[in-house]
Amino acid sequence: MSKHYELTDDMSIPSRWHLRTPIDEHGQKHNPWQFTEGRWLEPQRIIRFPVRPDGVTLDFTLDSFSIPVVHGRVVQLFERMDLQHEVQFIPVQVENHAGPYFILNALSILRCIDDARCTEVRYFKPEDGQPEKVGEYKYLRGMHIDPAKTQGARVFRPWGWTLSLIVSEDLKQALEQEGLTGTRFIEV
Repeated sequence: MSKHYELTDDMSIPSRWHLRTPIDEHGQKHNPWQFTEGRWLEPQRIIRFPVRPDGVTLDFTLDSFSIPVVHGRVVQLFERMDLQHEVQFIPVQVENHAGPYFILNALSILRCIDDARCTEVRYFKPEDGQPEKVGEYKYLRGMHIDPAKTQGARVFRPWGWTLSLIVSEDLKQALEQEGLTGTRFIEV
């Protein structure tokens, strides 16, 4: 079976930049959670990312809410791999950086976490006081994906733990071969 990886931000890069919560042209914050819902978005306002502290620019970065922001080089790779149906690239501005930059919006949320193989799993219960979340993941450590439940997807978010961005092994290898900066992969 194919392997999957959580694509995350390489925080070990010295003097790297850090992107903050997205704002519009008036300085009002955008709802960051909309970018984890696995659906096509039609932003009505400019999306701008403040950079604090500034530093080494990266091809792949997670902002302070784990929104993936990518350089146009990533978009070109995804297009070559024919992944346009799995993701949406939303144009954004990054403070004091020409770009082009985009939010990588994964369009699929899949029920694919293999609870039995995870190191630790806790679920929301009625006594947690959040009835809308009962049965969803409250805590997850050592995540494992069941490849049989990924439906051949190469980039997606796992249901119940949508801050994680999961990629297939072939996409991981392509990102590495392209020499894109900022990526870190954790086998799941």
